[in-house]
Amino acid sequence: MKDDYTAFIQDLYELTGIDLSQYKEKQMKRRLTSLRDKRGFQSFKTYFSALKSDQILLHEMLDRMTINVSEFYRNYKRWEILRNNILPDFNTGSSVNVWSAACSTGEEPYTLAMLLSDFFQLNKINILATDLDEQVLQRAKLGVYPDRALKEMPEDKKQAYMNFDGEMYSVDPTIKESVTFQKHNLLSGHYKKGTYDLIVCRNVLIYFTEEAKHRVYQKFADALKPNGILFVGSTEQLFNPKEYGLEVVSTFFYRKIV
Repeated sequence: MKDDYTAFIQDLYELTGIDLSQYKEKQMKRRLTSLRDKRGFQSFKTYFSALKSDQILLHEMLDRMTINVSEFYRNYKRWEILRNNILPDFNTGSSVNVWSAACSTGEEPYTLAMLLSDFFQLNKINILATDLDEQVLQRAKLGVYPDRALKEMPEDKKQAYMNFDGEMYSVDPTIKESVTFQKHNLLSGHYKKGTYDLIVCRNVLIYFTEEAKHRVYQKFADALKPNGILFVGSTEQLFNPKEYGLEVVSTFFYRKIV
């Protein structure tokens, strides 16, 4: 007989297409149990019954599952490396194709557009920003943020690309036009082979099982153009990048071997 959480995993997969079995069970189960208990449900069976009929509960659960924590230029020194050591060597022609995977509320892809504007005309910057959670994608498309989200943004970028209304900052339309938001599931979604000059996916794969992580890294590598760059999070170093046809450029940056 299936235990309560195992049945919940299967039911959720049938409802949403999200496969929790590909996530580290201990971490995910603890996180969702906390949320379930907070909402007053005694079992995952009763919790799932409520999720089926209550979109607010369902989106809250997805938000908790996907850990939407972000800000502009998060971990600023990593962006400095991208700006000073990686992008000057880009040889992409007149335009650049970028994928911001698991983009959360949009700070990362907008940061990328601002950074790339030092090297490319804005109308030549094509950024695909994807996430599993449709709610956060809607917030990302709005492009409106509190002051705390901008604490690491360089002042020149803030002046050039952020508009302040006295309470909130909004991303300038010239930057927003460089970014296209789409829903995408890293575990089951389609990956376009040989498409991207740069893929950024940070602080997400730590929640996946080793097997799932391996599959995603291989798909990322396949999706890169020759010499394309994969930029990962501070907890996600690849210890054997050659396994995926990649080589180390700098810590957390990997180039696709031609």
